[in-house]
Amino acid sequence: MLNINDKYIDFELPDQNGKMHKLSDYLNKGNRIVLYFYPKDNTSGCTTQACGYSALVREFTKKNTIIFGISKDSVKSHKKFEENHDLKITLLSDESLNVLNAYDVYKEKSMYGRKYMGVVRTTYILSEDGTIIYANDKVKAKEDPLNILEIL
Repeated sequence: MLNINDKYIDFELPDQNGKMHKLSDYLNKGNRIVLYFYPKDNTSGCTTQACGYSALVREFTKKNTIIFGISKDSVKSHKKFEENHDLKITLLSDESLNVLNAYDVYKEKSMYGRKYMGVVRTTYILSEDGTIIYANDKVKAKEDPLNILEIL
C-alpha cells in the first residue's frame, strides 16, 4: 500500500464508456480525488460500495472531489455494472494490472485455504496536488463511501 504524503503515480485508463482518463489531468485544478480499488464488478460488496459512492456523488461534488472506482474488470464489464445499478461514478478498467500493481493493491489473498492473486479493497484520497492524504487497505464496502465523505 502507498503511504500518506506519497505523491500519486500517474496513469491513463479507460472508463466504462471507453473514454480515457489521465489522473494528472484532474490535479492542480482545485479537485481532490478518491481512488477506490475494488475486486470485481457485480459482486455483493463491490455493488454495495459502488452504489454508496453513486448515491453520495452530489455531496462529493460539493466538496470538489472526483471519484474513480478501479478494478481489473473490462470496459464492457464496467458498462454492464453501471447499467445494472444506475451508477453515477466513473469506473476505470485496468486489465493490464499496471495501476493495481503501482498502487500496491494487487496481492496474494486466501479464501478457504486456497491462495490466489486479487485486488485488496483499498481507498486513497489525493489532495489537489496529488499527495496522498488518506490511505486505507482495511476497507469495509458498506461504510467506505460515508467514511470518506466525512473525512473530506
